[in-house]
Amino acid sequence: MKKKSVIIANRHQTSISLEDEFWEELKAIAQKESMAINQLVTLIDKERKVENLSSAIRVYILKYLKK
Repeated sequence: MKKKSVIIANRHQTSISLEDEFWEELKAIAQKESMAINQLVTLIDKERKVENLSSAIRVYILKYLKK
């Protein structure tokens, strides 16, 4: 598991802990969608239904891969 810092909405810095496999998929999704990781995390943060951002990212990745 790796902890990395991200900036949400160009103003709020936070740390996210994800397994290496999820970091790789998050990077791949951001690249496919022509977004920076911070932009993608901002989008996920706005749409999340759960309290924990790391969990919201995992769910987002799972749903994205199921499409």
